[in-house]
Amino acid sequence: MRLRIVTPLSVVVDEEGVLALCAEDASGSFGILPGHADFLTSLAISVVNWKSGDGRRRFCAVRHGVLSVAAGRDVAIATREAVVGDDLATLDQVVLGRFHADIETERAERVESARLQLNAIRQIMRHLRPDGRGAPGAFA
Repeated sequence: MRLRIVTPLSVVVDEEGVLALCAEDASGSFGILPGHADFLTSLAISVVNWKSGDGRRRFCAVRHGVLSVAAGRDVAIATREAVVGDDLATLDQVVLGRFHADIETERAERVESARLQLNAIRQIMRHLRPDGRGAPGAFA
């Protein structure tokens, strides 16, 4: 099989001769072997691993993404961020930990942004009230 892992900025992995691949989506871990039916799924933050043609296990941490299988031989993963490594323990602890922390930071930033937007809308509405309870100089 051919495996391609791409991010918006680069091709992280482009390898021919992959014998087997394991990944994880919302339903759990799954495997892909040559001849697999066409398939499309959304990946969780996880470590994708595969067996190369030379028999070595390879690993790549992905920050979510989409995995597709076409024609039973082309496996493609499109992800926001990917880090290739030879040591599963390091990828699991360091990289996945960073991915999860980044997601928590992004979530907190979205909540703060929504809070600021709501406060701005409240201020505008207070100044536009027709009952005259707005700020001085507000139009009635």
